[in-house]
Amino acid sequence: MNVIRCDRSHSQQILAIFNDAILNSTALYDYKPRTETMMTAWFDTKERGNFPVVGLVDENATLLGFASYGTFRAWPAYKYTVEHSVYVAAAFRGRGLGKVLLGEIIAAAREQQYHVLVGGIDSQNAASIGLHKAFGFEHAGSLSQVGYKFGRWLDLDWYQLILETPSQPDEG
Repeated sequence: MNVIRCDRSHSQQILAIFNDAILNSTALYDYKPRTETMMTAWFDTKERGNFPVVGLVDENATLLGFASYGTFRAWPAYKYTVEHSVYVAAAFRGRGLGKVLLGEIIAAAREQQYHVLVGGIDSQNAASIGLHKAFGFEHAGSLSQVGYKFGRWLDLDWYQLILETPSQPDEG
């Protein structure tokens, strides 16, 4: 297993992981599968913002999972905060891959001098909540019944990790 920086050549594999999560879980509060056009726009946004897309591949170059982050809120004072996500392909869950991916994304955020990582997690996703707590993320609040999927209301929990970076924040 190797850690890589994903690029557009991984688009189809990322799309498959996204769409499985959309169709079979509450990890994403989407209803319909994403398209290739949506993936092009997704990569455009990642490239414009210099946001990493970290992946794990096996010896056959199969993408096992990926993680990334992006803009939390688009106002200047939030420039040191990013919202992240971690996705592992269904066949590879429960093997510790999420730990590797989350560790990589935290390291990237430090390197890019971000201060806070924020994650919105479905309140019933015990595995993701446990993963985040293991890295020191703290529960920062809950929003009740903000999503509706699979015939039920969904609660969203917010978790955050405060980093020691940036070394010299500014308002510029």
